[in-house]
Amino acid sequence: MGFPNNIFNSHPKEDGDFFLGIKRILGFKPKKIYVYKKAFMHRSANKKDLEGNPMNYERLEFLGDAMLGTIISHFLYKEVPEGDEGYLTKMRSKIVSREHLNELGKDLNLIHYVESRIPKSHFGDNIHGNVFEALVGAIYLDRGYDYCEKFINKRVIEPYVDIEQLEGKVISYKSLVIEWCQKQKKNFNYDVYDDTGNDVLKHFAVKLSIDGNVVAKARATSKKKAEERASKRAYFALQNKMDKS
Repeated sequence: MGFPNNIFNSHPKEDGDFFLGIKRILGFKPKKIYVYKKAFMHRSANKKDLEGNPMNYERLEFLGDAMLGTIISHFLYKEVPEGDEGYLTKMRSKIVSREHLNELGKDLNLIHYVESRIPKSHFGDNIHGNVFEALVGAIYLDRGYDYCEKFINKRVIEPYVDIEQLEGKVISYKSLVIEWCQKQKKNFNYDVYDDTGNDVLKHFAVKLSIDGNVVAKARATSKKKAEERASKRAYFALQNKMDKS
């Protein structure tokens, strides 16, 4: 069972501006505008549909993630007939990486349409990718697979996907560093500790040590991000040694 447009209590002008903005992003007219409004609804808005179910973009994000993976898989299957399962899986991971999806969301300025009780300046980078996936899910519910594929071709594949460049793109510097350390029989350790400082958002600091020596440090809004940043710095500091091994 759906829910009517007026459940958002929007003014006609706001609805019109939203419709035109979404139409510009999609490249075609949305039919069920309320589905797209849900795609930009943050859980902090604390809204529910007529049946009392939480109304935010997280379920659409789940659906959009699946649709994005399917359409990118189909593209790679056709585009690289010689690629085996491992190759295709790795290439798909590069295209739909969290970093790449965040860039896509930023390029489309999707955060402009997000409804939230939290100031937008307080969101981390992942909000951009999350909303992008939710938008893909909304397109699928509104117009079906063909329009979903059309949007992904226009906004993801055509402007960003270059097979040769992707083949050389690193997905995870942390994985490269760990693999190298294990191969060279070196001891490594990620020392993670809180480092909030004067920032509004909580930050984490990481020291990456190899054989007891600190080779890189980094800060980020999550432990995973901080470890990846430290690993990237370590990779470039040790690149000559790692490339020779």
